[in-house]
Amino acid sequence: MSTPSVKRIGVLTSGGDAPGMNAAIRAVVRACIYEDIECIGIRRGYNGLINQDIKKMEEGDVAHIINRGGTVLYSARSMEFMTPEGQQRAVDTCKLLGLQGIVGIGGDGTFRGLQALSHYGINVVGIPGTIDNDIGCSEYTIGYDTAANTAVENIDKLRDTMQSHERCSIVEVMGHTAGHLALYVGLATGATAVLVPERPVDFQHDVIEKIQNARIAGRTHYMIIVAEGAGSAQSYGEKLKEALNLDVRVTVLGHVQRGGTPSARDRVAATRMGDRAVELLASGKTNRIICVKNGKVSDVDMEEGLAMKRGLYTQDLRVLDTMTGI
Repeated sequence: MSTPSVKRIGVLTSGGDAPGMNAAIRAVVRACIYEDIECIGIRRGYNGLINQDIKKMEEGDVAHIINRGGTVLYSARSMEFMTPEGQQRAVDTCKLLGLQGIVGIGGDGTFRGLQALSHYGINVVGIPGTIDNDIGCSEYTIGYDTAANTAVENIDKLRDTMQSHERCSIVEVMGHTAGHLALYVGLATGATAVLVPERPVDFQHDVIEKIQNARIAGRTHYMIIVAEGAGSAQSYGEKLKEALNLDVRVTVLGHVQRGGTPSARDRVAATRMGDRAVELLASGKTNRIICVKNGKVSDVDMEEGLAMKRGLYTQDLRVLDTMTGI
């Protein structure tokens, strides 16, 4: 149970939404009830903290949301919070409401916001929720599994029609600076080639030669997966049509990857992380990022965690090179 000094904490979601965020909110609220802590839902991220857009969260508010995509607290990006004046207004809200801790669910930008609050003496804990799976200190982030399955399902459908017309399909998936989703989806769909921002693109070697090798092996349709940060899928399609005279179709999956019912893995991961976040604040710990290490939920110092970088798994890159283009 909580220490007597911890009576009220807030929870918010910020940045891009990810399937499983509602499961994390639910876990935070229920863990607070267990610890006899009042939980305040902060709507619309840091904008809501600045403007006191809040709601006391009761058990009924989180009933039957574990299976819902999106976030019942809504999400927004706050330009005002990036200024010292905006941060001070957010801190003033925390003091006015008697919030003794903030749980923030989101990605790197969300954690940077929590870090800023911590410099004003606010106790904070971050839960990684982003489909890009690009938080350096954690092996896994909420939403990644669902987004990957959504992409795979859509790509499998595209493959059916590509086979029927002997076409080449170029599919753009999310990932501005991280190719984890594209690589994972590419391996899962047996793509002909996968382009990620972590690797400089050699179009001749990475795409054309792999399609040529696939042709020699008897393939008549081709699937190219492109992370959005690896270049324009439309531009690649035009270059490919010119080089090999292929019938090319470009599909940008876009925000469909953010939606949908969260997978069992995302629900369970979010529940475990939300419970751990409240446990930390209730025990007087602060400035932590919840993370997954060796398959288990743990936590790291926020400064240390934000400084960590994680590239693509070497083994997955080797498997990609082995499996594509034949």
